[in-house]
Amino acid sequence: MTILLVSGTGTEVGKTVTTAALAAAALAEGRSVAVLKPAQTGVAPDERGDADEVVRLAGPVTALELARYPEPLAPDTAARRAGLAPVRPYEVADAAQKLAVEHDLVLVEGAGGLLVRFDAEGGTLADAARLLGAPMVVVAAAGLGTLNATALTGEALRARGLEQAGVVIGSWPAEPGLAERCNLDDLPVAAGAPLLGVIPEGSGGLAPEEFRAAAPGWFLPTPPLP
Repeated sequence: MTILLVSGTGTEVGKTVTTAALAAAALAEGRSVAVLKPAQTGVAPDERGDADEVVRLAGPVTALELARYPEPLAPDTAARRAGLAPVRPYEVADAAQKLAVEHDLVLVEGAGGLLVRFDAEGGTLADAARLLGAPMVVVAAAGLGTLNATALTGEALRARGLEQAGVVIGSWPAEPGLAERCNLDDLPVAAGAPLLGVIPEGSGGLAPEEFRAAAPGWFLPTPPLP
């Protein structure tokens, strides 16, 4: 069994689509997969959350959401404003370990960036990773500004003694510019970890069968350029 935590250098960098792509690639290898979303924010009770989107795109994945808060805010803030209990890092770790008993791969998708607070005590996805002793996949943007954010995330992981499996570009533009092309080489240096893959922009809009067929090819040692 393997547990991977998926974080981002910030919000809207492609964490959910990357999580779905990782799940689809594992399913294509015949592995059983579970996805855990500790705290879903900004979604009403009857709306689809990130874990639901992973299932839609990737296929037969076990999905678990620990808490849902209506406002699109950091989990700690959203829980406090809703008058609901926060999610604690130990609860994330316990849930992931239970899923790992019956699945080959468990993917834990965080909210926003690595150090976004889950609770008033400052618990984060990094704390869940420490409790699990599990590596982190960092999802980064492709263009200008990404190197600093990726370097800071890598430094935060190393400062806590956490393992970074690598970095994934969450949305690679159809027509990359100079900055994006240079970042293919510079991102691994900034992250202090290998580039694991590149997800083409708009991949979340593919039909599920197209997504599942393409996803394994997005994780290559040297991502192909358009």
